[in-house]
Formats: sequence, C-alpha cells, structure tokens
Amino acid sequence: MTATTSITIRRAVREDVCFIVAMLADDKLGSARERLEDPPPPSYFKAFEALDRDPNIQLVVAEEGGRVVGCLQLCVLPGLSSQGASRGLIEDVRVASDRRSRGIGEQLVGWAVEQSRAKGCKVVELLTHHSRVDAQRFYERLGFQKSHVGMTIRY
Repeated sequence: MTATTSITIRRAVREDVCFIVAMLADDKLGSARERLEDPPPPSYFKAFEALDRDPNIQLVVAEEGGRVVGCLQLCVLPGLSSQGASRGLIEDVRVASDRRSRGIGEQLVGWAVEQSRAKGCKVVELLTHHSRVDAQRFYERLGFQKSHVGMTIRY
C-alpha cells in the first residue's frame, strides 16, 4: 500500500449503479458476468431496489472528491449456529482500478467489520474466488483466515 486516501463511505443510491457495475466488471471474472451498457440493463436497477429495501443489507460506496471509487455489500444474516449468532457477510468488494493500493479497500472492509460488530454479529465472513490470490493476501493481511471451501451453482 503506497498511501492512505481519505474517503467517505455512504449508502449507495440509484445514481451509483453505473459506477458499481463498472467496478464489478473490471477484471477477468467480472467482465464475463456483467453487462456494461449505457444505460445499464433494468436488471441492475431491480436488484438495487431490492437491496435498498432489505434492512439486513447495506450496499455502500466509497467516495473520494465526489467520485465513487469503491463499493461493497454487507449482509447481516441471523442464524441458529454458534448459539444463535448473527454473521456479517461481506460481498462484492471493489476499488476502482486507478485508485487501488491507497487504503480504500482496507477502509471499506474495516467499516464493514465495525458495522457487523455494532449489529451484534459474532463472526464476519467473506468469499473470494480461488483465482483472486492478491485479494486473498489482502484479506489475510486484514486478519481474515481461510476457513471454508466455497461451492457454487450458477444458472
């Protein structure tokens, strides 16, 4: 990491969807899943509205100088395991490619961990694709430990 950048973390709004989708698509895996169109397909806005209504989900962006430079989704999942503990699930962490290695991702993940703790979660989890070795090193540096094997079915 070369420098720490000052950012504002705020709840995402509909106008952020284009920026979020662009960050989601900005790698080999994402470019195969996402559709970069102007305007974005309606499915993205429908998904945003569902996320925005769900009290257990926070879709947030990192803003720097009025520009969206990062995002993540935090889901608080109630559960019976671990004596009825809730867990925070961090998903879709992204930082704009020209703003990486400046502490933005660390600030976003730190925010999500603190939010999880404040909401009574006893564990915070995240998933990253096995091919994203740089991301795995990043998360390990932040204190996350490899603990599960993820399995997926895609339709």
